[in-house]
Amino acid sequence: MDKGVTFEEFFAKAKINPNAKLITGSICGYRIEDTKTPLTQQVRYLDKLVDELAKGRKMEKILRSG
Repeated sequence: MDKGVTFEEFFAKAKINPNAKLITGSICGYRIEDTKTPLTQQVRYLDKLVDELAKGRKMEKILRSG
């Protein structure tokens, strides 16, 4: 935050899980899988991840590993 990094810069440098495209569902009333803009879709993936963690789901379950 101190560097003033934008979402676009953040996600350009981020290592995205290869299973991210398997994330489906609704965040703030929008279906993740229907989102057309790649940057917006990545933000929704992050929103969904945080939401699922807040609900107590394990990271392995969310990322569909192990």
